[in-house]
Amino acid sequence: MRNLRCVRFLIFIIYSRIVLPLAVQNTRGGEAMAYFIVLIAFLLILFVAAAAVGTLTVMLVHIAIDREVPRFLKGRRGLRDIVKNDEFVDSLCASAKQLEDACPERVEICGHGGTRLVGHIFPAEKPERIIIAVHGWRSSWCDDFGIAADFFKRTNSTVLFVEQRAQRGSEGEFMSFGVLERYDVVEWVRFASHNLNSNLPIYLCGVSMGATTVLLSSELGLPENIRGIIADCGFTSVMDIWESVVHKMHLPFLLMKRFAGKIFEHRVGVSPICCSTLSAMQSCKIPILFIHGEEDGFVPVEMTYKNYNACRAKKFLLTVKSANHGMSYYVNRAAYEGAIVNFFKETSLTQNG
Repeated sequence: MRNLRCVRFLIFIIYSRIVLPLAVQNTRGGEAMAYFIVLIAFLLILFVAAAAVGTLTVMLVHIAIDREVPRFLKGRRGLRDIVKNDEFVDSLCASAKQLEDACPERVEICGHGGTRLVGHIFPAEKPERIIIAVHGWRSSWCDDFGIAADFFKRTNSTVLFVEQRAQRGSEGEFMSFGVLERYDVVEWVRFASHNLNSNLPIYLCGVSMGATTVLLSSELGLPENIRGIIADCGFTSVMDIWESVVHKMHLPFLLMKRFAGKIFEHRVGVSPICCSTLSAMQSCKIPILFIHGEEDGFVPVEMTYKNYNACRAKKFLLTVKSANHGMSYYVNRAAYEGAIVNFFKETSLTQNG
């Protein structure tokens, strides 16, 4: 709202200092009246433009963080528009249903701020590790990880699939693009350590917003049994990904940025610029495997390059040619599985810190 108040104040100054004096002096001739008409038209255009930018910003922030799913994103239509690959989406749907029908054990915890969160445990017969899998924006645990569930099973990994706040069965009114969700990860780690097997190493795995979430959690003092993080197509910060998306829509993010940040802060309760993965990577001591599709049309692969370059811990990188957003496993399953298996081998005996 501050941006709009500034625009209105500017309009008032122009009107009181320029328009009114010209109107008073319009008896000198038609020239002053012409200036007067032009200025009135300019002010009207400026006011309408400011109102339009403000309204559009409110709408976009609503789409980004509110629990309610916009109609045009329902039924995976949003994903189809992003990846433009119906075969991939159909495969995702089939594997998601298969994982959900397997009926993993449903669990609940109290997350950050007292928010009730839901998770699903898919146990291995002879577990060698625990994977805490964190899904992305307006997605679900079975949609993002159904395609890789059998692979996790073959690696003897017990998987705790979590439902992010304000999505599916978990409580919460707003998503925060990892800002609050990172604290939820700490609670899930505590739950896994106390209720599954405290002797097993734990890996954090996230896709898209889930990847950013687990990367951000790395600076929150995670316990030593966290052996590694797998971050698939994560972004660097809330404002970075918003700017990228808005620019692709050919909209003026520079005019919307401050207002959008204020709306986020008002609804979520914390500023969107309070954290970034680049800052987290500077102090990170946990090994990380970064994965990204080179043709990602939603989260630019350059964001993973930035995260990788900023990371001070042991790090690994896999980029997949011809892979759009979240499609790396689908496009090159062998490379994806090989990178993760190698990551497990390289980190199984290490401890963070």
